[in-house]
Amino acid sequence: MARVKRKEEILNIACKLFSQKGYHGTTIRDISDACGILAGSLYAHINSKEDLLYEITVRGARSFLDSLRQVVQSKGPASEKLRQALRAHIRVVAENIEAATVFFHEWKALTGERLQQIQQKRDEYEQMWEEILHEGIRSGEFPALDEKFARLLILSTGNWLYHWYKPDGPLASDEIADRFMNLILTGLMGKKEGSVADD
Repeated sequence: MARVKRKEEILNIACKLFSQKGYHGTTIRDISDACGILAGSLYAHINSKEDLLYEITVRGARSFLDSLRQVVQSKGPASEKLRQALRAHIRVVAENIEAATVFFHEWKALTGERLQQIQQKRDEYEQMWEEILHEGIRSGEFPALDEKFARLLILSTGNWLYHWYKPDGPLASDEIADRFMNLILTGLMGKKEGSVADD
């Protein structure tokens, strides 16, 4: 149990350092110093610095996938699914700012099969967003949709949050998501907020 707890502490410290200094800018010595142990002792818990990055990115991918999968499998119109999906995405970022920073920026530092695995998880995540957008196209909720750019816009909106979001700020993560989605749906559904259809 103590070993597991110590490994979690090391992961949390590495995550913080990677988010601040970048993966390549962080050394094993930096991590061991922050942990209060000798660099050699760190290797009793990990095989390499990349082990830490991989574990952080895997956990990040799992959080995003699990939260979105629930939305995709839910009932309701595509517009509501899209709103709940952005809420879920932003909530994961807001509750894990440092891990999200590492997940978005440092994952490409992985190598070999590990890099491929994370890429596959990212592709799977984007495919679930595509599924929601496809539903909206089929139902007629999103007429004349440029699907690729709609997906890029939505994900860019959520992914950029870690740059400016403050947990103690005036708006909760769901409120931020709703404000963004109101603007996005105005464009996707081809109407102005509060407009009335012509008779």
